Amino acid sequence: MPHRNIPFALVGIDHVVFLVDDMDRALAFYRDVLGCAPGYSYPAMGMEQVWAGAALIVLWDTTHAGAKAAVPPVTGGRNVDHLCLATSPFAAEDMRAHLARHGVTIEREAMHGGARGMGHSFYIHDPFGNKLEIKGPAEYPDGRAQDQAK
Repeated sequence: MPHRNIPFALVGIDHVVFLVDDMDRALAFYRDVLGCAPGYSYPAMGMEQVWAGAALIVLWDTTHAGAKAAVPPVTGGRNVDHLCLATSPFAAEDMRAHLARHGVTIEREAMHGGARGMGHSFYIHDPFGNKLEIKGPAEYPDGRAQDQAK
């Protein structure tokens, strides 16, 4: 329910923009490791978008001439800690094997809360240093996924 002084209601995350410096490598990671589908393309800007469920991840290639506005003024600056991607139920051992096959290091693995409740999370980095949390659905103490418990 919107606050009475705000003329809109938030409905969720639309997209996040990550700065990259190798578009082919970025697209391969988001397609092959995370399973994102191609989204909108803006070749004049050096920008590609990929679908992560109902939201978009925008990849903006800072080496492209059309990305001058995206290049941060200070190298190494950071303004996003991580993006959490909600997933379907998964077996932790299958996730570990999948990430290992793609040479992706798991920074941390934990049970954490989120919008859907407490669930199993894997923290990784994309090839450009952006931290991603891959988070399964809420789980009950006996391990059943919330959507399977009904």
